Amino acid sequence: MGSAKNSSEARKARVEEMRRAERSRERRNRFLTIGLSVVVVAGLAVGGTFLVRSQSDDGGGDTTASEGKDASGQFVTGDDGVRTWQGTLSQNHVNKTVDYPVTPPVGGDHNPVWQNCNGDVYTEAIKNEHAVHSLEHGAVWVTYNSQASEADVKALAEKVRSTPYSLMSPVDGQKDPLVLSAWGHQRTVKSASDPDVATFFETYVQGEQTPEPGAACTNGISETA
Repeated sequence: MGSAKNSSEARKARVEEMRRAERSRERRNRFLTIGLSVVVVAGLAVGGTFLVRSQSDDGGGDTTASEGKDASGQFVTGDDGVRTWQGTLSQNHVNKTVDYPVTPPVGGDHNPVWQNCNGDVYTEAIKNEHAVHSLEHGAVWVTYNSQASEADVKALAEKVRSTPYSLMSPVDGQKDPLVLSAWGHQRTVKSASDPDVATFFETYVQGEQTPEPGAACTNGISETA
């Protein structure tokens, strides 16, 4: 009982810390935007281009795809039911449609702009290239197809809305009704009440698999496909 309580309290503290970090980044971005606007008005940045959206990415703004496949390998399923990608997941920024080897994708080349993932629930499909960038930032992506029950979709949406570094959207091309994805990891769940949902969130929201921990989940894109 005590262990469960301590785990719950640690989870709450972790979420609150992420919220504080997100608010801090938002304030920093607002100040940066204002500062850049002043510079532009003053005419001191003639010919310059400011990419405010990409300032939080240590990966830079490379828009040239690497030669060869952006993701090569295969899933290996563990005893816990989580499929882990064994192989290469490149992290290049590209302004093109990427042909991912699995649906939904769990990594690889992606758009320079991430999909907003601060508990964002999308009722229409989003572009894989933006969602993969969110996974790179440590988000968990909840997806569902037309076979998912309305009750499960509603319950999972509530879970996502209360969890920073998560997002949700429909993906008609996926095989199973309910799928949870993180960078390099994925699993199906039977329902919203499946205990594996909480376990996956606890493990992979800003988990050890995150290539860019602490990177923003706001100030990205909220557009659907």
